[in-house]
Amino acid sequence: MNRLSYIILFCVLFSSCASKKEILYFQDAANYASVTTTLKSVLIQPNDILNIRIGALVPETALPYNLQTGNTLGGSSTIETLKIQGYLVAPEGTIVLPILGTISTAGLSVTALETQIKSELEKGGHLVNPTVAVRILNAKVTVLGEVKVPGTYSFLEQSISVPQALGYAGDLTINGKRNDILLIRESEGNRTITHIDLTTANWMNNPAYQIHQNDVLVVNPNNAKVKTAGFIGNAGTILTIASLVLSSIILITR
Repeated sequence: MNRLSYIILFCVLFSSCASKKEILYFQDAANYASVTTTLKSVLIQPNDILNIRIGALVPETALPYNLQTGNTLGGSSTIETLKIQGYLVAPEGTIVLPILGTISTAGLSVTALETQIKSELEKGGHLVNPTVAVRILNAKVTVLGEVKVPGTYSFLEQSISVPQALGYAGDLTINGKRNDILLIRESEGNRTITHIDLTTANWMNNPAYQIHQNDVLVVNPNNAKVKTAGFIGNAGTILTIASLVLSSIILITR
C-alpha cells in the first residue's frame, strides 16, 4: 500500500516538472550571433501626451508657437509637470498648436510629425529654418501574469524591447510560459495579439520585438504551474482514492 502511494506521488511530481527547453531563453542564439537590426518608427496614438518644442535662430520669434508656461524661459520641469503642460492627442488623432491650429497626427511617427510641423511653419511664412522636437511623455507598457513584479511601467524612449519590458517587471518567474507570451497591441484603431517565443532568437527582427506605447504583455503559467495548481494541489485526494481502489480490489479478490 505504501509503495503504491510513493509510486503515484513520484509520477505526479515528475509530470509537474518543467524541462530545460521550457526554461532557457534564446536557445538558438548561436545561429543569430550577428544580424542587421531594423527599428520601425512608432506611430502616435490617441491619448498620447506630446511635448513639442519649436525653436528658431532668434528664440523670441518662436515663443508664440509654444505653450506659454512658467518654465518657458528657464527653470526645471518634472515629467509629471510636462505631461500636464503637454499636448493630448484627441480620439480622432489631432492636436491644437498655438497659431498653427489643428494638426493631424493620424498615421504619423514622432519624426514625421516634426517634419510636418516644420513644413507648416515654413510654408506659412511663420519662421525661417525652425527647429521642432516632439516627444511622447506618457509611453507605458503593462506586464501581467507570471512575472516577479506585475504592473504598468513608463518609459521615455521611442520604443523599448520585449526583454527590456520584462526586465522592468523583474523577469519571468520559474513558472512563466516562456514559449508563448502574448503581446496585445492597439494601433490605428486595430487590436492585434501576437504570440512570442522567448526560447528562440529568430523573432528578434520583427515588429513584435519592439514595445510600443500602451502595449500589454501577458505571461501565462507553464504546464508545471498549471499541473501544480490543478493536480498536485489535490495529490492527497488522489492518493486517498487510489488507496481505496486498491483496498477494494484486495477485498474483492480475496
